[in-house]
Order: sequence, then structure tokens, then C-alpha cells
Amino acid sequence: MEQLQKIGTLTQKIKTFSDAIGNVLVDGFHYLALFAIGGSIVWSAVFAFMGMAAKGHAAIEDILLLFIYLELGAMVGIYFKTNHMPVRFLIYVGVTALTRMLIGKIQVSHEPDNGILLISGAILVLAIATLVFRYGSSRFPSVKTANDRAP
Repeated sequence: MEQLQKIGTLTQKIKTFSDAIGNVLVDGFHYLALFAIGGSIVWSAVFAFMGMAAKGHAAIEDILLLFIYLELGAMVGIYFKTNHMPVRFLIYVGVTALTRMLIGKIQVSHEPDNGILLISGAILVLAIATLVFRYGSSRFPSVKTANDRAP
């Protein structure tokens, strides 16, 4: 009976140790991936800005591209601090990307067509989705757990 208790204790110690090692590895990968994504965003934004500087001017599409990089960077920063994916920021990126596409389409052809309506409708759908997310998060806030980091 005493040997079974010792085996049970040993098993529990091994499980605790392996859980700790697993958590360190997962957290390490998590931080490494966040730094890689953040670095990629900064790298892309710098090259986009250098391209604008080389042209000697920035078009509205270029400025909106910088806003996309800003939103992606903010999303990574929030995820790094809170360990929660801010889905609203993904929607903001989508709205900005669609706005950039809409402006480019209007600059090419000044005639209204179904493409403009389709892009405008997609922007409206994403705006409504943002409203739904904001209402849902204020009406039904998520429950904080012990694993959540303080912002």
C-alpha cells in the first residue's frame, strides 16, 4: 500500500514537472512568434514608407496602408499585453483594406458599378460586425480567469 502511495506521489511530481516545462515551451514559442510578427510588421511598414519617400509623395492608398500596419501593430501589442486576440482590430484592418481598395477602384474608373457597391456593402457588414462585437462585449463581458494577465 505504501509503495502505491509513493508511485502516486512520484506520478504527481512528474506531471507537475512536465506541465511546468510544457508551459515554459508554449510561452517561449508564444513570445517568439509575437516578436517575429511584430518585427515583420515594422519591417514592412518601413519598406512601404521608404517606397513613398522614393516616389516623393504619398497617395491616399499609401497612407491607408500605413494605417493597416498601425492597426496590425496595435493588435500585436494588445495581444502581447493581455494574451487575448482583439478581434475588433482584425475587423478594423478589413475595413481599412476595403476602403483602400474602394479608393483605388474609384481612381481607376470614375463610373459607378457593381464592384463599388459590393465593396461598400462589405464595409457596411464589417461596421455592423464591429457594432455587434462592441455591444456583446459590453452587455456580456468575458469572465477573467487566473491565467489572464493584467493589461
